[in-house]
Amino acid sequence: MDQPTGRSFMQVLCEKYSPENFPYRRGPGMGIHVPATPQGSPMKDRLNLPSVLVLNSCGITCAGEETEIAAFCAHVSELDLSDNKLEDWQEVSKIVSNVPQLEFLNLSSNPLNLSVLERTCAGSFSGVRKLVLNNSKASWETVHTILQELPDLEELFLCLNEYETVSCPSICCHSLKLLHITDNNLQDWTEIRKLGAMFPSLDTLVLANNHLNAIEEPDDSLARLFPNLRSISLHKSGLQSWEDIDKLNSFPKLEEVRLLGIPLLQPYSTEERRKLVIARLPSVSKLNGSVVTDDEREDSERFFIRYYVAVPQEEVPFRYHELITKYGKLEPLAEVDLRPQSSAKVEVHFNDQVEEMSIRLDQTVAELKKQLKSLVQLPPSSMLLYHFDHEAPFGPEEMKYSSRALHSFGIRDGDKIYVESKTK
Repeated sequence: MDQPTGRSFMQVLCEKYSPENFPYRRGPGMGIHVPATPQGSPMKDRLNLPSVLVLNSCGITCAGEETEIAAFCAHVSELDLSDNKLEDWQEVSKIVSNVPQLEFLNLSSNPLNLSVLERTCAGSFSGVRKLVLNNSKASWETVHTILQELPDLEELFLCLNEYETVSCPSICCHSLKLLHITDNNLQDWTEIRKLGAMFPSLDTLVLANNHLNAIEEPDDSLARLFPNLRSISLHKSGLQSWEDIDKLNSFPKLEEVRLLGIPLLQPYSTEERRKLVIARLPSVSKLNGSVVTDDEREDSERFFIRYYVAVPQEEVPFRYHELITKYGKLEPLAEVDLRPQSSAKVEVHFNDQVEEMSIRLDQTVAELKKQLKSLVQLPPSSMLLYHFDHEAPFGPEEMKYSSRALHSFGIRDGDKIYVESKTK
């Protein structure tokens, strides 16, 4: 059977960042020179390596010569190895252990679930602060091993890993500030609460595209579970109750919330969704990526009062009573139709005749003359028309331009149209 084909990290590195392919010449140390060894080297003696290496989708299966990795990558701080063919954690360790300044590592879409991560191997990751394991199908056992060996880990990405449950380690990770765990299958709040126990210092929790159906936790318990949570994303979760939104107020430091695409908000208009959520979350200063200004908050809270003013008392949310204390009981706003008037009832005066009639305001002066022809028994070419607005201070206005639309004169119900003959 043929052995699977693949390429080493060093092979890809040399090809991509050779002087011919990557003429990088900015700043001291960016072009790394390595003297030739007595044994000789198949590489050129110079590579132009930036501190951020992007080697995604290159077919990498192994590390290659470790001494060469150490020689060329001593200054590298970020490494993207996503969408390669790395399946052995030992090979990843050989790379990372020779990149001493590494702080960001992306291993997304590598089949690393095919091997077990040993603690001795994970120790080579100890300096990493941001780790991306999206679509790697990394087991919770692997995640626990990483958490034990990465004391400075601040950001962890575990998206698209098909998690249905969360497994807690024996010890919690106090360093983690941001957790992306989107696009999994986490439905029950009992699984989400484990994340609070695992990561007590969590600042940002991104749960978008999971199927969480409710936040089932007493308020005081929520405050203890996520005492430092500042931002949470619940985009496209399964939340269906306003009580779940009210629960978010229990997070003592929460400032930012993302809530688009949840079943609860589908029956509401775009304006209603935003205002009703803002009014229920008094401490949130950013909703769905947009800053909530002081004016918008007051407008939303007043809208909330009017929205529930006619609702039976037993159905009114508690927040309504809080806002009544703040603003008092507000009457519903009068509905004002701002659409332009399409017709008007006017008095048509000709000689001693007065006739009340309805005229379309989208027609022109010429068209109005045709409408008046049978009434005043004059050909349109012989008519002079004057519009009189009883509130206007300057008297009747001659309607002299035949192509001008009637609505441009500001004609309203009760106005008068005077018709005179040119031959008069």
